[in-house]
Amino acid sequence: RRLARRPAVTLLDVFRQHARSRPRRPLLRFQEEIYTFEDVERISNRAAWALSRRLELRPGRTVAVFLPNEPAYLWTWLALAKLGCPMACLNCNVRGRALRHALEAAQATLVLASPGERGHRG
Repeated sequence: RRLARRPAVTLLDVFRQHARSRPRRPLLRFQEEIYTFEDVERISNRAAWALSRRLELRPGRTVAVFLPNEPAYLWTWLALAKLGCPMACLNCNVRGRALRHALEAAQATLVLASPGERGHRG
């Protein structure tokens, strides 16, 4: 039913609703850290601001995300959704031709990666 609504209810809409109604409830546990809805809302807002101001991201610009499975992935996804930027999820275990193919298929104009994912020329 939610998808039939116009405009459709998105995951970002659902997240924001939960962040307003239960801000101090745990959302994510990663190792020994616990992040509440309020924490993730605040961090993703800061990330959206930084991406918008420093990288001049605008709605509609596709961004390839090459991050490992860690909390930064969540707030990066939320930040991009808040900016209206489609996200191309890249498997951080892919390398070489497969990675090049994924990047070309995504038609992203920007790649966000953790420092550990930086390629090395040898």
